Amino acid sequence: MIIDTLPDAGGSYTLVLALGQARVLTIGRLGEVILPAGVYAYTGSAFGSGGLRARLGRHLRGDGVTHWHIDYLRAQARVVDCFYTVSDTPLECVWSRALAALPGALMPVPGFGASDCRSGCGAHLIGLPERADIRHVLAAVAPSTVVPLQLR
Repeated sequence: MIIDTLPDAGGSYTLVLALGQARVLTIGRLGEVILPAGVYAYTGSAFGSGGLRARLGRHLRGDGVTHWHIDYLRAQARVVDCFYTVSDTPLECVWSRALAALPGALMPVPGFGASDCRSGCGAHLIGLPERADIRHVLAAVAPSTVVPLQLR
């Protein structure tokens, strides 16, 4: 299985999710939000037990108790791409800000995925413009290698 190929080291990741139709979601303390149909990038870090393998495995399987903001979206959206890097330094804020700076990008849910952010990010969920080159954007701002996870 693809999850078994992931490193158990810590690092950062970006999930690219497709939402086929607009949805009203109730997301923990954020409450009820409306997400339009589209493609979204969620950035996160995995420095706990099991590192990237454990965290991305959970997100890719879509199982487990609903805990993080992404769990609510993951239940409704399909993961279409995933990128990660092994690093001792969290890159989720740098990546999130770089994606948010793309022309046409939007931040649909203030605070989404950023409740513990100390860098002042508005959110770690970014609505992406069509044909955004995610890997190029992430690699341009990260000092380490960005690895695409082959989901197909």
